Amino acid sequence: MIGFDAHVHVYDQVAAVGRVRYLPDRPAPLVDWLDLLAAHGLKGGVIVQVSFLGTDNRMMLDALERLDRSRFAGVAVVETNTPAAGLKALAAAGIRGLRWNLVAGASVPDPADPEVRRFLGGMRDAGLHLEIQLESSRLAPVLAPLAMAVDGLVIDHLGLPEAADPAVEPWFQALAALPSDHGVHVKASAPYRSRVAVDGHVAWLAQRLGPDRILWGSDWPHTRHEARAAYRGLRDRLPPILDDAAAAARLYGLTATTAIGDQPAKNRHTAP
Repeated sequence: MIGFDAHVHVYDQVAAVGRVRYLPDRPAPLVDWLDLLAAHGLKGGVIVQVSFLGTDNRMMLDALERLDRSRFAGVAVVETNTPAAGLKALAAAGIRGLRWNLVAGASVPDPADPEVRRFLGGMRDAGLHLEIQLESSRLAPVLAPLAMAVDGLVIDHLGLPEAADPAVEPWFQALAALPSDHGVHVKASAPYRSRVAVDGHVAWLAQRLGPDRILWGSDWPHTRHEARAAYRGLRDRLPPILDDAAAAARLYGLTATTAIGDQPAKNRHTAP
């Protein structure tokens, strides 16, 4: 059973940090997402730093400060020269992972580079995992070195499949070649960001990874795809064997067992 929304973006203001590829025309307030969680019988979820805010994580950290840590966590974006103390401070604030959004030709940090190696070591020491958004054909050659360099690797949006046949999907072939203790998890989210229909890819991953390595994410508020995306997304089409409880606890420390909607209304939007 899927109990958490593991991929959303929350921002009370729209203001670009640096040059951006896309800027939405309206905010995505925390209270709106919390109401969606309650309406869909979910227990909590994960706020992921939105790309147009760059490494300015303040809005997300402010939201997390007001939320129950058994239900909510965050994934931040930082520079690779961020000191270890800064990574530990993020972890203390409810951040459980760091994201590399590398689509549209962004360069992939080299795990062998001394600065990147120090950064990944600091991540491990702070108890943070790595989350990556990267197109399938670009992800395939770096999957193994990244999986070996971190304690937990989360692949966004099914790895942005490119092949109609999952058996020949580039990054799936790289995943199949990894040892069984690879620590890779996948977010079944944002099918509208892939080039092909993804139902077969979800089934392939469920068989390969098992029922506890796949999480669902709504990708709310569906930036760039607001007009054609639905909040439930892939959730109704996921194999019934999937259960995100173990992955949500393992990756994000989420241990809540009751739905948001079962709480008194006055407690839904604040930490206990």
